[in-house]
Amino acid sequence: MNKTQTQLPTDTWITATWEEYIQIIEDPSYEKAKVYYHNGGLRIEMSPANKHSKDHMVITTIVNLFAMAKKIKVDGRNECIYRKTGLRVAQPDASYYFRENADVVSWEASIIDLDIYPPPNLVIEVANTSLADDKGEKRLLYEAMNVAEYWIVDVQKLEVIAFAIANGGSQRINQSQVLPGLAISLLEEALQRTRQENQLDIYTWLFSQFQ
Repeated sequence: MNKTQTQLPTDTWITATWEEYIQIIEDPSYEKAKVYYHNGGLRIEMSPANKHSKDHMVITTIVNLFAMAKKIKVDGRNECIYRKTGLRVAQPDASYYFRENADVVSWEASIIDLDIYPPPNLVIEVANTSLADDKGEKRLLYEAMNVAEYWIVDVQKLEVIAFAIANGGSQRINQSQVLPGLAISLLEEALQRTRQENQLDIYTWLFSQFQ
């Protein structure tokens, strides 16, 4: 791989050095791509389909509604880049800092240096075609990053697979630990209802559940 190479495989991990990762993100061809780096591997993802983006909107709105109802300080970001120099990079679909961490990172930061700042409390990946990787290598990546909680939204099955992360490992959970009182089943019910109902009706129903 070299800097002049503009066509690399997407949605799969390829072997790369940190220097090659830097070349990729400086290539205008990948300006709108999401790029991950972990264990000497690089993954490039292009823009998602409409189904992905709608479920992304629903899940992030639920988190914001819950935080508002429970008066939890929140700093949410879409496709923000988290970087541990020389080791790993993640660009989750959504990520959140809560409570005392909500004011830690400057609002204008688009790349968050994990040598300076703590990892986010919650990361979310919305999986349409990337489910196997989200449950596999990305899960290992977020374990290494020491995020507190990781959600995978399975667009096809309308399922939310949630993990609590601690001590370099992860465990499946049915209740959020970073947002106590939020059942993962409620997220799934909301996703199912989006297939028949308008989002306003769903958000109104959800907010009543949170109060």
